[in-house]
Amino acid sequence: MSCEGCAGCNTSAPIKSKTTMQRNVSKRHAKADFTIALLGQPNSGKSTLFNGLTGARQHVGNWPGKTVERKSGAFSRDGHTFEVVDLPGAYGLDAASPEEEVTRDFIASGEADTVVVFADASQLERSLYMLACFAGSKTPAILALNLMDVAESQDKTIDTSLLEERLGIPVLPLVATEHKSYPALYEAIDQSLKGTETNVVTAESALSDTSDEANMVLQPSHSLSAGIPGAEDASLQDRAAARFRWVDSLVDGVVTQPEEAVRPSRFDRIAIGSRWSKPLALLMIFIGFMLAFIPAFPIMGIGGAVSTLGREVAVSLTAAGAPEIFGSFLSGVVFNSLCFGIMMVGYVFGINLVFGIYEDVGYMARISYVFDSAMARFGLQGKSLMPFLMCFGCTMGGVSGSRVIDTWGQRMLTVAMAWAIPCGSTWGVVPVVAVAFFGFGAPIVIAAIFVVCILLMWIVGRVFGPRLVEKDERAGLVMELPPYHKLHFGNVLRHACLKSWQMFKRAIRVVALFAFAIWALTFTTTGAVEGSLLYVIGTAIEPVTLFFGLTWQTFTAWLCGLVLKESALGVLSALFVGTGTPNAALIAAATGTAVVAGNLGEALSLSITAPQALAFIFAFTFNMPCAASVSATFGEVHSAKWTAILAVFYIGMSLLLGCVIYHVSSLFF
Repeated sequence: MSCEGCAGCNTSAPIKSKTTMQRNVSKRHAKADFTIALLGQPNSGKSTLFNGLTGARQHVGNWPGKTVERKSGAFSRDGHTFEVVDLPGAYGLDAASPEEEVTRDFIASGEADTVVVFADASQLERSLYMLACFAGSKTPAILALNLMDVAESQDKTIDTSLLEERLGIPVLPLVATEHKSYPALYEAIDQSLKGTETNVVTAESALSDTSDEANMVLQPSHSLSAGIPGAEDASLQDRAAARFRWVDSLVDGVVTQPEEAVRPSRFDRIAIGSRWSKPLALLMIFIGFMLAFIPAFPIMGIGGAVSTLGREVAVSLTAAGAPEIFGSFLSGVVFNSLCFGIMMVGYVFGINLVFGIYEDVGYMARISYVFDSAMARFGLQGKSLMPFLMCFGCTMGGVSGSRVIDTWGQRMLTVAMAWAIPCGSTWGVVPVVAVAFFGFGAPIVIAAIFVVCILLMWIVGRVFGPRLVEKDERAGLVMELPPYHKLHFGNVLRHACLKSWQMFKRAIRVVALFAFAIWALTFTTTGAVEGSLLYVIGTAIEPVTLFFGLTWQTFTAWLCGLVLKESALGVLSALFVGTGTPNAALIAAATGTAVVAGNLGEALSLSITAPQALAFIFAFTFNMPCAASVSATFGEVHSAKWTAILAVFYIGMSLLLGCVIYHVSSLFF
């Protein structure tokens, strides 16, 4: 049987069965014959190979007991099923971060039948530290020298035969983005699995002194170093120094390169080494944000068409004699959920595609480098800037952009702070209400929103930062700037499609829940909102909502904003002017056909007070993002607990903010 997604895999010899291999079956995934672990530093190409091997047959979740992303998938060949585990990117196995701890524990468990250790061939001397940390493990291994095309473009040559002789394990030149490299990988996997006793990396490899020096290579206090005399007595600095000396000895005479020093390109001298670096990075982010709408709009159009189809189906069913509630449910819940989900995926796909291109060619690392010192003051990486800026357009896009951040804690903190940034849909609602009540004073309200936004981000950082990012992790980004790569568009496109599909599957359940709730509250056979459950509940609890400065109508708009922010104006128009129902306003907002009454501003000014308008503006602006953004958050951080914590925090904070502003402003208006 050939593997999925790659032709010509049958050219390699078949591997032995697991009974012949004499492996512990209880440690292995129940549905897989063999388990392959991908080990390496961030941006080493692990995820690219993982996607290429497994295709759509992959699962994303959290490691047991850890809020660290776990990715596993499978492929089949020669009658065997292989489970592939993409371990979190880590710079070592010293357990200095949750990612390193998870990676270390998995390697130490012996669950993997073979480990593919990644190294950047274009900067081999600097990327073999992980291999030094891994040395001494009893698990068979393969050293994958990724980015060989980049090394060749730098006129570097690598003697893989000599490196293989020194290590005693298969050494594989690799370009993870090209499937033509995969047959050699399968052959190396076969070789590794056939030699379980010999294909291991020893600490003595390439070391002339095999006593104390070798003992210091491994990380103590876990089973990787169990039984190694003296390892526990070495400091972290001593072990690190020993590992670097081990690497130097290993690559001595292996790499040949031009003698002249590699100078930064003309573009890099501007992009990372001039006063124009930050403006250029901001410009590239803005351009990327705009370009993301090009592929997003057609997909969003499909979502709108689905909603339109739902309405036509509902009308046809009602005309055929079906109960009205059935057609309403079908249109308002089933088809609208599909509509919201597809529209959400459209933008996520655009973001992943455009910024995936930035990452693939190597420019994303430059953006992170330029802003790293500024972001480090908040305990974040330079990579956090991009999600922040993207949130001004769409919170969902900003959340999706956080996937480039290396550690889970910093990714979660970035998302938590990004939720405080008003999205583009919010800016379509707030000015209308502000101008209706304050006229030329509306810019003051807008300025106050920006002040509150910065203050809220600071509060979030103070409240959640210590819980998400340990003090010793609050440092700037430590990374090697990769060389610029040739764009592999097909690989980027496949990854964007896969990421979008996974998010759609997760999001549709959340979106459907919100859509059902709004439909159930707003359904009425008469078309008048007074006949809905929402009217009954809203008027009943209005004495409570008024304490927060919200009438039942503005509270309803605030509530519907949890589904779609842009629906708020339509909801206000429906309730204050009588131009429809809240559910119809949601549908119209989703399909881009929303109609706002021309006299909405006048109707608002006659129905609510200025303090109530201010309370709504700030409560609406800093409420939890829309359902799609919440779903995207869960999809990126894989923590229901923290997603729920953020939702409760922002809902409570928005109501508190509305309450304070209402009561304070009542003293002046």
